[in-house]
Amino acid sequence: MKRVDRVFSKWTLCIVPIIFQEVMLRMATIKDVAKKAGVSISVVSKTYNNYVDVSEETRQRIFAVAKELNYTPNIVAKNLSSKKQMTFGLISSGVLNDNIKDNNAFDIFKGVYREISESRFELSINLIDTQKQKQQSYVQYCRERNIGGAILQGIRTDDPYYKELIDTDIPCVVLDIMNETENGMIGSVSINNAQAGKEITLYLLERNHRNLVIIGGTEETYVNKERMKGVEEALVAHGMKLSDVDVLDADFSEETAYQLSKAYLQKKQPTAFLCFSDLMAFGVMSAVKEAGLQIPEDVSVTGFDDLVFSSFTQPPLTTIQQDFVEIGGVAARLLQDIKENKLERQHIWVKHQLMARGSVRTLPSD
Repeated sequence: MKRVDRVFSKWTLCIVPIIFQEVMLRMATIKDVAKKAGVSISVVSKTYNNYVDVSEETRQRIFAVAKELNYTPNIVAKNLSSKKQMTFGLISSGVLNDNIKDNNAFDIFKGVYREISESRFELSINLIDTQKQKQQSYVQYCRERNIGGAILQGIRTDDPYYKELIDTDIPCVVLDIMNETENGMIGSVSINNAQAGKEITLYLLERNHRNLVIIGGTEETYVNKERMKGVEEALVAHGMKLSDVDVLDADFSEETAYQLSKAYLQKKQPTAFLCFSDLMAFGVMSAVKEAGLQIPEDVSVTGFDDLVFSSFTQPPLTTIQQDFVEIGGVAARLLQDIKENKLERQHIWVKHQLMARGSVRTLPSD
């Protein structure tokens, strides 16, 4: 066995340098292209940057030589050496979510990517989870990659690295956080969460539901606060107060919502659960059915987001629809406007829609 190892080691020592040498020989440089095409390096650079002062004949000759030599411009190196900062960063904590039912962050990414791919900018992606969110400096990420602007998704307002970033001169667009800041380099995109929260609460109240349980998300988040604000406005409009309903904070987690509602149903039976996310609504629906109750005959349930699965639950879930692809696209366009000093609106509301389905019943009026 030792002899085989020695033979393998000798073979590796011999062959690896040869392979490496062949790879290096195949990696043509801009200097190689310029030399073979009979032009200067700056002309090759101008060709790839679409300068108008390069003739079409020269441009095509350079492209032909580049193809022959298997030359590809190093976009990363180009961006790092450029003062123009032609890369935008998407910093997202939602794509790594383990729940396969939650496609929100991916749809936002899709919208951002589609918009950036049609622009003159490149896209750098930084996917983070809860632990990394406490360790990674977003400013450092942007500085190291010469990023000219960032889109932040799924970031908490109490995240110190978020606060650090919005205090810099780096253009930023944040999603689901409406910043009250004098920094003109900061924009934001969201639905009107307070209005949406009010609409879906009114939908239940107008169907005579008064014994409500609010399944809230993470208390510190902007969207949770805004949705709760909308709930309170709707309750006041019907002569009620927030203290008249029970509130359970489930951290936007399907499992936590399931456990909390399961324990709650062992003590009380409300007429409706108003959930601040579809994922939490799925957990509540499971708990309601396990308790031997029918939806909506015994208990009504509403969600928030309109995930792909929401129209396929039994019964289909009444919820607030958000167009996450559009939100991502609007964010990318807004960031370009900030970067190019074309900003018209610093905060943009994207339209939402109440999707009335079969998970809510109208109760008899008193």
